[in-house]
Order: sequence, then structure tokens, then C-alpha cells
Amino acid sequence: MPLDERYRQRLERLSTTNVADALDALGLKGATYGIRPIWEGASKIVGKAVTVKLTAAGLTKSKHHLGVKAIEAAEPGDVIVVDNGGRLDTSCWGGILANGAQMKGVSGVVIDGACRDVDDYVAIKFPVYARGSVVATARGRIMEEATNVLIQFGGVQVRPGDVVIADRSGVVIIPQERLDEVVEKAEELFEKEESMIAEIRAGRSMLEVDTKYNYEKMLK
Repeated sequence: MPLDERYRQRLERLSTTNVADALDALGLKGATYGIRPIWEGASKIVGKAVTVKLTAAGLTKSKHHLGVKAIEAAEPGDVIVVDNGGRLDTSCWGGILANGAQMKGVSGVVIDGACRDVDDYVAIKFPVYARGSVVATARGRIMEEATNVLIQFGGVQVRPGDVVIADRSGVVIIPQERLDEVVEKAEELFEKEESMIAEIRAGRSMLEVDTKYNYEKMLK
């Protein structure tokens, strides 16, 4: 089931850092590391996770190209989340897959690993986030192990249906059953920070603002 539009609107207003702080305040793990937009201008991504787990190629052969089943399983607004263990020596996403995902209505792709065909993403304005880009094909190097299963992504557990947010700061994952409280806490932190910024811009000293809002202990 696609992400409820009311949640989508609320999450699009928030940054990944707002959400990461909310997760910390609630004792949840969801802040990933090292995965950024692969091209300048890639839009923010919000949606439910369709997961892809990759493994090394070998004597056991894949019956289909990686990512194809995820595109078929995706609903409009979903985000494809690819676990390639952070590998940078081989691509695990390319231009043909990006075109297929865009035509399916996928919001974007986030990759714990590398991609290629970056110019293709730019041409169709399709957001891809990854650890880097590389020219080497996946063929003969890696293959898909499973679609829509539990994966690890940037040090965080991700399950099908968990909520993904990606912007220029990185990627964050919200456990689906804790969505309400995470969004509420993130909104609370967002409003507090906006108030702080407004006072600083109005000329109040940083020290005064820090003391008033107890910024160091904001997550308590």
C-alpha cells in the first residue's frame, strides 16, 4: 500500500536531519551514513521501501537481471532500496533500470553501493542516491539474492514497507510501525529549530538563543 498522502506531505516538509534527531530521541536506529545524491539537483525522496538484496555472482545463477523484480513489485511513490554491502567496485543500478522505475512511478532509488549511467538519470530527472559511481557492469560480478526481504542499508535494518527519506544530507529510515510518533517528534524538533533560527536572524545572540532553548539537551 502506498504511503498515505497526509504522511507524505508532512515528511516532505521535514529534513532527514529532523527525522534522524527524532529517531535518536525515541531510541530508534534509522540514520544511515555515506549515501548521497549521485547527481546535483536530484530531488528529495519520500516513500515506502521495496528492498533488493544482492550477493556475489558464482556457480548459482540468477534467473533475471537485478532490480527487475523490485520494479515490478513497486507501487507509485515507493522507493527502491538496494543492499550491495557498500561495494564500490561494481555497479548495481543503471540507466535502463532507472527508466523502468520512473515509468512505474517509483519516487527514487537509494543504493548502499555504486551505480552507473549517471547521465541517464540526469536526462530523465530521476533521483538516485548512492555511495558513488563506477563504470563496471554488475554482470558476472554480483546478482540479486532476493526482493522484498530484510536487508541492511548503511548500518540500518530495512524491511519492506519501512519509510525512506533522502535529501542532500543523506538517507534515513523510519520503522513503519513507529511512523506516527517519529513524525510527531520530528515536527516538534523542526518547529523548535525554526524558532531558534528566527530569533538569530532577528539579531538575538547565539548564546542567548542557545540558553533559552537548551539546545544541547534538545533531544532529552
